Amino acid sequence: MSEPLASPGRSSGDGKALVLEKVTRVFGMGEQSLRVLRGIDLTLEEGQIVALVGPSGAGKSTLLHIAGLLEQPTSGKVLVGGRDCAELGDAERTRFRQTTIGFVYQFHHLLPEFSARENVMIPQMIAGLSRKEAGARADQLLNMVGLSERASHRPARLSGGEQQRVAIVRGIANVPRVLLADEPTGNLDPQTASDVFAQLTRIVRGTGLSALIATHNLELAAEMDRVVELSNGVLVERRL
Repeated sequence: MSEPLASPGRSSGDGKALVLEKVTRVFGMGEQSLRVLRGIDLTLEEGQIVALVGPSGAGKSTLLHIAGLLEQPTSGKVLVGGRDCAELGDAERTRFRQTTIGFVYQFHHLLPEFSARENVMIPQMIAGLSRKEAGARADQLLNMVGLSERASHRPARLSGGEQQRVAIVRGIANVPRVLLADEPTGNLDPQTASDVFAQLTRIVRGTGLSALIATHNLELAAEMDRVVELSNGVLVERRL
């Protein structure tokens, strides 16, 4: 199967796709405050796949939300492709996120009333592509993950692994610089999880994306380029 997407062409020039600098996140105020992130520093190089591990409740999803511009840090900087995202207004922030960052979640969140092909087309059309362009790219992407013959099926007629593969290609449909995945195989049985993860890493490496993937599966984490662990609000490198 061919790879339809070129590597992202919006290089920052320094080889860094995502940089978090001294990022903190505090919920509440005063004595009732909860400090979830305590000065996080993280650099995701272009083309690199990094596993984010840590116990449940450690703040991995919060970290991904901040990296994906869905949530503001209490303090610190988020740079995507060298761009300081604190400089972006709300509308520009939304547009930047749509075209620069892709997301894959533990639950696929496919729209049930639309086919697999249409689910992949919709974010592209929101980003400004024509229906024809979005359809052509959706066909290529679904072919990449072996779902051409299932393209017209709605999510209810797809297996769990097929649904998640659709979610993965939807996440890269707008050719982002960075892909953020939150337990993308967490709802799948071990064999299906392994197969889906293999598809995910093949696509990321084939298209030159950078990816930060939160997972509890240490076997899958060990297959990535680096592993970082979040615990007690602090991020450290980990060897598996």
